[in-house]
Amino acid sequence: MQKIILKNKTILITGSAGFIGSNLVLELLRTQSPVTIIGVDNLNHYYDVNIKNWRLSEIDNCMSEHTDSTYTFVKGDISDKALIEQIFAEYKPDIVVNLAAQAGVRYSIENPDAYIQSNLIGFYNILEACRHSYDHGKAGVEHLVYASSSSVYGTNKKVPYSTKDQVDQPVSLYAATKKSNELMAHAYSKLYNIPSTGLRFFTVYGPAGRPDMAYFGFTNKLLDDQTIQIFNYGNCKRDFTYIDDIVEGVKRVMQGAPEKKNGEDGLPIPPYAVYNIGNNQPENLLDFVTILQEELIRAEILPSDYDFEAHKKLVPMQPGDVPVTYADTTALERDYGFKPSTDLRDGLRKFAEWYKAFYQR
Repeated sequence: MQKIILKNKTILITGSAGFIGSNLVLELLRTQSPVTIIGVDNLNHYYDVNIKNWRLSEIDNCMSEHTDSTYTFVKGDISDKALIEQIFAEYKPDIVVNLAAQAGVRYSIENPDAYIQSNLIGFYNILEACRHSYDHGKAGVEHLVYASSSSVYGTNKKVPYSTKDQVDQPVSLYAATKKSNELMAHAYSKLYNIPSTGLRFFTVYGPAGRPDMAYFGFTNKLLDDQTIQIFNYGNCKRDFTYIDDIVEGVKRVMQGAPEKKNGEDGLPIPPYAVYNIGNNQPENLLDFVTILQEELIRAEILPSDYDFEAHKKLVPMQPGDVPVTYADTTALERDYGFKPSTDLRDGLRKFAEWYKAFYQR
């Protein structure tokens, strides 16, 4: 593994107003200064832009405390090839973290175009820019880290999910695009010797998360006196992973790139890797919702006598969903000495406190 020191590096983070992206920017500013970060995000309206703007304001506040670092925000779309070429030409990033993507399983059934545009064309543009960063003998990109998803495992029966498992039977277009990203990255690693690492994230949650995620949607509905639907009659299990654990995992992976080396035929062995980042401890959805309800009452978002039973409905599985996600994280522990560890109640407590501050201020 090639060790990389992040301080004094130029780092491009796409999706930097997103949930993971913005928290990664904050973590790098706090722990790796001086650092130069270029953030790209199209600030689309897939969910409430006010949350994205709040995240960007948090980065601005952090920047005022770390004046030895620079953060440059570019509003734009990674599917805009000319823009990506311009960013690489101007800033010459040492490390690229591609987190920009159209997320969500169910939305991929409603609006497939968005997934092709962002997840395939956009990622292709990033790969091409990384490839040409080596032109004319330049040092180029040291490490490309990109977001994959636990969705690639589909309805695999074997648990926990290992990166060695077969994942060629996706049950949603979203999952298909994420597996395609891994295949595209492998091809570019082989052809152009680009060190690349894909990260399969498992159900990320926490403060200022995505409102389309279940815990956030449940909170909105409970507060509006609506009924929440619990899929697969409550028999779903999810490897809920707190945002700080995800960010710590990404930061560690950024610092260790797959090594460039040649095989017996003299050609490059692809400097390519894929890891799971999950809590390695799946929680039953009903238990999750119970803890969420308790923390919403504790934060005084819901009244202490809230009738939870009257507001929940057990329903069948949705198209494209899977009954269980469960990460095998032994490779991440082995190579980077890291395993997510945030307790579910602690994580949901922090979400509830943020939610109250953000929406009820």
